[in-house]
Amino acid sequence: MTHTNLPDGFLWGVATAGHQNEGDNTASDTWFLEHTTPSLFREPSGPACRGYEQWESDLDLVAGLGLNAFRFSVEWARVEPEQGVVSTEALDHYERKVDGCLERGLAPLVTFNHFTGPHWFAASGSWTGADAPARFAEQCDRVMARFGDRIAYAVTLNEPNLEQLLQTGGKLPAEAEQLKTLMLAAAARTAGTGTYASANVIPADRQGEFQEAFTRAHRAAREAIKARRGDLPVGVSIAIADEVAAPGGEERRDAKRAAVYDHWLREARDDDFIGVQNYERIVHGPDGEVRGDGERNGMGTAIAPDSLAGAARYAHEVSGVLILVTEHGIQTPEDTQRAAFIPAAIDALATEVQAGTPVLGYCHWTLMDNFEWIFGYGAQLGLHEVDRDTFERRPKPSAKAYADVVRNHRGALADPRN
Repeated sequence: MTHTNLPDGFLWGVATAGHQNEGDNTASDTWFLEHTTPSLFREPSGPACRGYEQWESDLDLVAGLGLNAFRFSVEWARVEPEQGVVSTEALDHYERKVDGCLERGLAPLVTFNHFTGPHWFAASGSWTGADAPARFAEQCDRVMARFGDRIAYAVTLNEPNLEQLLQTGGKLPAEAEQLKTLMLAAAARTAGTGTYASANVIPADRQGEFQEAFTRAHRAAREAIKARRGDLPVGVSIAIADEVAAPGGEERRDAKRAAVYDHWLREARDDDFIGVQNYERIVHGPDGEVRGDGERNGMGTAIAPDSLAGAARYAHEVSGVLILVTEHGIQTPEDTQRAAFIPAAIDALATEVQAGTPVLGYCHWTLMDNFEWIFGYGAQLGLHEVDRDTFERRPKPSAKAYADVVRNHRGALADPRN
């Protein structure tokens, strides 16, 4: 249980993503790559968690935890499955979801692109295409026109720096990089186009090109969103580890920060907030990463609950803007680890807020075990498990642990003695 103060009005939420949760996102680039031979994806997403159909009961789960915010993405591939063909049914669906949030007292935190895009977009230049910013801005505008008046925060892009983080940190083995290249080449041949690309499977030699492209897209999206509603807070979310220097490791730490985070943190100076998505701490020594002792998460790094506070601190120091924790969690099949990890991490975050780092809210990743990209259904980060046959959601002990943190904190705010 946490007893440290966080600001009144703090957002307590969970985060989800369309492709990972909804299922049968058949018009998307990721679906196409999952069914390409060879494929880097361990398995196809298939029906995922059937979240597209079960969204109402899923929102009931969120509200039942005592939360007041819900982050989800609008799937561009559902809204515009063919270029210039807009699905009224998809827009209706997401509008009902926004209204469903509001009916349950949940602030809708909407991500306009969470990695996946339409297949036609990937086959026609993807994010590096000359018209990509305009196409994405059109998508943002149509979403805003439909229900932008009712959302609370807008995230343009999800983790546009993820591939730099994975590659700089050595998280992808050489054979995975080779398979990625083979998969994209095969996808291009099957699609009958010269190139094929997707936001979270970018070849190492195209990182700089995609960073520039994502930056143009983010700016175009921000302009389109603000044109519809100037008061809506807009930002981008980034993947950011807590980079710590052991004696002699400062140069390595600073090089990692410069290569992976600083571009987007500087870009965020023109935004209303920066989304922080933290899952680990990396300790740098003079000769490389220092592994240390203790329990490890499914990513192979030490379990460090206070890594979130460190990541938030650095993000604010460089960007100068408000922090919104758009994702934070732990990959582990041992839910006892997660149940202990959540309150410890939030306690450390509250201490960081008291020290002066402005944090708007916290979204745990994720509501339920879902499709974790190239790792398929093998990686577990949810507060609920999902029966892969019946799609029944069953709460884990960590769901109660998070709900207890929220309830105890809100009770402390209501107590005049605090």
